[in-house]
Amino acid sequence: MKSATKNTLITIIIIVAIVILAIFLLRKTSPQTDADTAKCIGSKSVLYVQLGCSHCKDQEDMFGTNVQYLNTVDCFYQRETCVNENITGTPTWVIKGEKYVGVQSIEQLKTLTGC
Repeated sequence: MKSATKNTLITIIIIVAIVILAIFLLRKTSPQTDADTAKCIGSKSVLYVQLGCSHCKDQEDMFGTNVQYLNTVDCFYQRETCVNENITGTPTWVIKGEKYVGVQSIEQLKTLTGC
């Protein structure tokens, strides 16, 4: 009888762990922005990223396949450009001459760019 109770408890723990993992993964996924919004933001800003930067990937993932419409500079490959622009961390957005370091929400980017 104790073996059956132990197996039931293990099964419940596994199910709870799977549910918690699923909730975590679903919360991390953010809705992707539409092409028109990405085009507008991209036309009014520059996004500085760097190969291997996890926060940069998080920022780009917010745009999904529409990331192609952003005006992006990769500081790994274009180091001199980033040095000349005094980019000290990535991701960094430059909008209307102002720098915004760190991941920015789509709503914040829309507000800053007027999109």
